[in-house]
Amino acid sequence: MDTPEVQPESPSPESPPPAQVEVAKEAPKQARKSAKQVKASAHPAPVETGEAESSNAQGPVFWATGRRKEAVARVRVLPGTGTIVVNNQPYDRYFPREMLRLTIRQPLLLTHQLGKVDVLVTVDGGGLTGQAGAVRLGIARALTELDPALRGALRGAGLLTRDPRMKERKKYGRKGARKRFQWTKR
Repeated sequence: MDTPEVQPESPSPESPPPAQVEVAKEAPKQARKSAKQVKASAHPAPVETGEAESSNAQGPVFWATGRRKEAVARVRVLPGTGTIVVNNQPYDRYFPREMLRLTIRQPLLLTHQLGKVDVLVTVDGGGLTGQAGAVRLGIARALTELDPALRGALRGAGLLTRDPRMKERKKYGRKGARKRFQWTKR
């Protein structure tokens, strides 16, 4: 039996050859991957605590991460004059309420480091109260890296304990986490 050979279809002038189609489909994926790699290299992932690799002219830089509710604060503590900068603003301008400012200064006042170290903070997520709590925990953790002898005083005041309270999730069949839909008798 003689089987006729099947000739591949000749591509129409409007459609590109199959090899070009595959390359064209892969190109955006490669572009996305390279964009992700660039983004990752521009902003390295934060690590919990430790001493920074580099040190400035004033001395070593100690950094830590603090969290509260949905807020995350990356804190750097270095020897200095006592300035506190939050998101490139003085902390008294970033946090308008005096109670929040006191919350941030609490670890520094307790350990008598208020005029001795500079604090640089990057904080995001949550509201101002959550952000202030995250900054407080970050400063306390960074101070323990700066001087491990301060750990006892900070632990005794409860400043090294992460507050685990988070927003409760919404449940199915309910309007919120606990609120229910209105019940009708008939």
